[in-house]
Amino acid sequence: MASTNDLKNGMVLKLEGGQLWSVVEFQHVKPGKGPAFVRTKLKNVLSGKVVDKTFNAGVKVETATVDKRDMQFSYMDGDYFVFMDMETYDQLHVDRKAVGDAANFLIEGFTATVAQHEGEVLFVDLPAAVELTVAETEPGVQGDRSTGGTKPATLETGHQIQVPLFITTGEKIKVDTRTSDYLGRVSS
Repeated sequence: MASTNDLKNGMVLKLEGGQLWSVVEFQHVKPGKGPAFVRTKLKNVLSGKVVDKTFNAGVKVETATVDKRDMQFSYMDGDYFVFMDMETYDQLHVDRKAVGDAANFLIEGFTATVAQHEGEVLFVDLPAAVELTVAETEPGVQGDRSTGGTKPATLETGHQIQVPLFITTGEKIKVDTRTSDYLGRVSS
């Protein structure tokens, strides 16, 4: 149990029938009249749904113990992603649903943060940006540049993103894992 005065970003709360909610942001408010309260933005850990919730200041809320570990992605086993704990070398099979959008950026050897609660994998978190190789893209066409010019490119993971016209097949690029945006070339 924790008090609403102790809330921190990233803290996981157990609310409303055992659902897990992660604190995205919070704000302590002390109005001129009336009791103080805490305004929060919470994200459902499993569904990703974001809601605004207000708590009275000092109210007790149940916290959930979430074990976050850095694990290395090893290989695919059917519909399961197999991660290896770098300390114990234990292997963990993670369902595609728990991996979510991170699947678009995972290649063998990548390190990701795997969050578990009571033995169940909640989500897989990647760094904000990863370096991947462009597996296939059409050659850039010279001509109208007034729009900034982008073209589709398929990454080595099979995920497709938009890249500038000058990017060629085989180049290593930096990609934002949250938005799938091209961030730049990786110099070798």
